[in-house]
Amino acid sequence: MTALMALIVVLPGCQNYDQLVTLDEACNQKWGDYEAALQRRADLIPNLVATVKGSAKFEEETLTKVQEARSSATQIKLTADDLTDPAKVEAFNKAQDQLKGSLSRLMMVSENYPQLKASAQFQDLSKQIEGSENRLLRAREEYNKAVGNYNTELRKIRGTAVNKATGKPFKERQYFKASEE
Repeated sequence: MTALMALIVVLPGCQNYDQLVTLDEACNQKWGDYEAALQRRADLIPNLVATVKGSAKFEEETLTKVQEARSSATQIKLTADDLTDPAKVEAFNKAQDQLKGSLSRLMMVSENYPQLKASAQFQDLSKQIEGSENRLLRAREEYNKAVGNYNTELRKIRGTAVNKATGKPFKERQYFKASEE
């Protein structure tokens, strides 16, 4: 009889633990999707810079800033564990915002060069950059949704109980927040 009582108590706890593991892994998967979108954008930038350089001899400083921002953004890496550290997430977001700002300035400066705007290669790259930014926005939204589900479950009574019983292996994750710009 005591074995049956123990089983009645343990099984729901296991299910609750499994739920936290599932939600944690969903956050990891959404973070991986976001990293893939970041990589796509980073991969497009050298092509964009080369196209702009070849089509217009202008604003070397703007191009240099784009390249520097890309370098800075790709150097800051976050692991799934880092997503529980607000300072690391903020540093990562700041570097990504600088890159996005540099790309925006490059696109604005290119407006002054009709031969560049008319270039099929530039138009294609511009569309790809825009598509990448849309993918990044979507990936951030999906990640935030997964974090919301995970953090909610973690903060519920059963999540708190499981976390306490297992030595607190689950930590709240940080959301992406809108940049100050």
